[in-house]
Amino acid sequence: MKYITLVLSTITILSCSRPLDQDKVLQNRVDSLEMKLADTYKPGFGEFMSGIQVHHNKLWYAGINQNWALADFEVHEIMEAIADIKKYQKERVESELIYMIDPALDSINEAIRQQDPVAFKSKYVTLTNTCNECHREPKFEFNVVKIPDSPPFSNQDFKPSMGH
Repeated sequence: MKYITLVLSTITILSCSRPLDQDKVLQNRVDSLEMKLADTYKPGFGEFMSGIQVHHNKLWYAGINQNWALADFEVHEIMEAIADIKKYQKERVESELIYMIDPALDSINEAIRQQDPVAFKSKYVTLTNTCNECHREPKFEFNVVKIPDSPPFSNQDFKPSMGH
């Protein structure tokens, strides 16, 4: 009887300590993953804005050349970058203001969908002015956006291809 009690006591103690060991192992794994996540590369706000600047420029040349497929691509690249800012740069004051760009993007997107060059130019001006308004709010007014006067790349043709 003493032997059975000793065996049962030992099993009980071992079974009680096992989850604690498993919890410790799991906590160590969580801690390790959190450290790896903290060291994961996250693009900075300026990197997102630099990408938007290139797409803003290319959008202009696509639109004035009535390359609507390219214009559609470029406006969606801008929208994707804005979505990434909202996702990855939540802590920035500028991110709280970035929502003001959504109506301007929607309206230029509609002009592209309608393939309307007059509306495109008008909505592009609105988009550019909205960018500048968004820069003024957090005191980045020194960063002025304008309608481009030269393409960003000399190795890209902004005219529609034969298939479009």
